[in-house]
Amino acid sequence: MAEERQKTPPQVDPKLLRAARSFEAILFSQIEIQEKLGNDLKNAIRFGMVILGIIAISILVLLLTLSSQINRISAVVADMNRNVQTVTSQMDRVSNSMDSMVRRVALLEAMDTQTASMKREMMRIDEDIAAMRGTIGTMGTHVTEVRQSVENMATTISRMDDEVQMMAADMQYMAKPARTIKKMFPVP
Repeated sequence: MAEERQKTPPQVDPKLLRAARSFEAILFSQIEIQEKLGNDLKNAIRFGMVILGIIAISILVLLLTLSSQINRISAVVADMNRNVQTVTSQMDRVSNSMDSMVRRVALLEAMDTQTASMKREMMRIDEDIAAMRGTIGTMGTHVTEVRQSVENMATTISRMDDEVQMMAADMQYMAKPARTIKKMFPVP
């Protein structure tokens, strides 16, 4: 009889057994949900990184295009500036020559009126040259603004990269409890 008592296992309360199975099922489902959420979050982060990479590449292409255009514009503006200076010095010489001619031709009244007309035209040309200098100055300002915009874009991209890295660190931190539970209750 003593052997019969030893052979029969102790009776477990069926309610306790059901509760233990329910608890186990709840733990497994919670671990499964956490794993699924972790995988979804990883996929979302990867997708976000791909999108940010595409944006960075497109901004880089835009920056390179703008940079090459700015160099061409700068070269053209520098060439125009040299030409304007040459024209200005030539205009000064022409103006001096005209003054000399006015003095020499002052004796002839008909030629005097013609010289006055030529002076007016020269003044208009001087005004046009002054307007051209103003336009070149404005172009220089626009080139500076474009360079500043490019620098602002680079700063913004750098900040976005920092934010993505912070998000990845936060995701690792948020996944830590799920990994701990997984270690405690490994899923086969």
